[in-house]
Amino acid sequence: MRKILMYRWKAYNYKDIKFTFEKMGYEVKEVYQELLNYDVDEEFAARLRGIIKAEVFDFVFTVNYFPLISNVCQECGLLYVCWSCDNPLISMYHKSVFNDVNRIFLFDLTNVEEFKGMGVEHVYHLPLAVNQERLDYLFANSKDEEIYRNDISFVGSLYEKNSYDKMEYTLPDYLRGYFEATMEAQRDLQGVNIIDRMLTPEILMELENYFELEKSEDSLSDLNLIFSVTTLGFKIAEKQRRRILIDLSKHHNVSIYSNSRTTDLIRVNDKGSVDYWSEMPLVFKNSKINLNITIPNIKSGVPLRVYDILGSGGFCLTNFQAELPMQFENEKHLVWYYSNEDLYEKAAYYLSHDSERLAIVAAGREYVATQCTYERRLEEIIKKA
Repeated sequence: MRKILMYRWKAYNYKDIKFTFEKMGYEVKEVYQELLNYDVDEEFAARLRGIIKAEVFDFVFTVNYFPLISNVCQECGLLYVCWSCDNPLISMYHKSVFNDVNRIFLFDLTNVEEFKGMGVEHVYHLPLAVNQERLDYLFANSKDEEIYRNDISFVGSLYEKNSYDKMEYTLPDYLRGYFEATMEAQRDLQGVNIIDRMLTPEILMELENYFELEKSEDSLSDLNLIFSVTTLGFKIAEKQRRRILIDLSKHHNVSIYSNSRTTDLIRVNDKGSVDYWSEMPLVFKNSKINLNITIPNIKSGVPLRVYDILGSGGFCLTNFQAELPMQFENEKHLVWYYSNEDLYEKAAYYLSHDSERLAIVAAGREYVATQCTYERRLEEIIKKA
């Protein structure tokens, strides 16, 4: 029997991938250990070497990229296959990305082209997927769905615990003003990321005095990448999401499912957090409109949340991403918006046009159930591995 070694990680789609590999006839052996560092952990590396040498595997698989695992596979001469569900993967900006055992699959085409441009040979574009079998089983056995009914719902973080807020008042006025202007400009742009261009060499030189860049010896990341992703990206997401929810709630019944602080969202119904597996699909199925607001760190790709909504038989109203037209038809499978004003108009329209909304729901669910399955995606991985 074919055999895979999988590093078990906290990614939402890990269970669906493992289930599908097993369905395809693979025996899956799992290994897990909390990693203090994705680059260097000698205890885990030794354990991993021992497992690889003791048994025969077709390859090692992870959700997202781990330099430590890539280096161990390179040392042992075993293929290392990974598929991203987050973007960008800061862990990929590492010397190990050039290891010839790597087969790296990214859902964001912008990053595929970036790493190809760096000379990384085995990096491929692979959109995300849906496990319709799991969702259908959940719905067939669910009760009390009435409690999940909403006009407009948003499931996700408001990123109020972002590092920009912690450092903002350590910055001089002109630098703080520059970043505020950058974030305001990015907040209203859909499908375009201007942060990299705004972090000019002059701004980055000044920023070095206030931002401590921590990275390993083999890391290829720089201040532009780290600050734009871990600091500005999350702060912009907070601004975008709060503004949209506040504006929509002035005219519509809006609910949020989140662990985030919502005291400033006076008109928004705070319904607490929901479990990804047992509750979130019920929210999507029973909400007239489900919002997807993609974090700016995802430059062109379609996030997992879109597939989650469509697979659950939910109506998805999402910000525009460059790859959406490559995978879906607008106003057939889902609806995308180009600005906040466009979002508000489309939300009002589809709340009052039930038949059109339900037709899009049906087409979207059918499309992902047949064209965006984990079987299809993993077959693509197997072909290239």
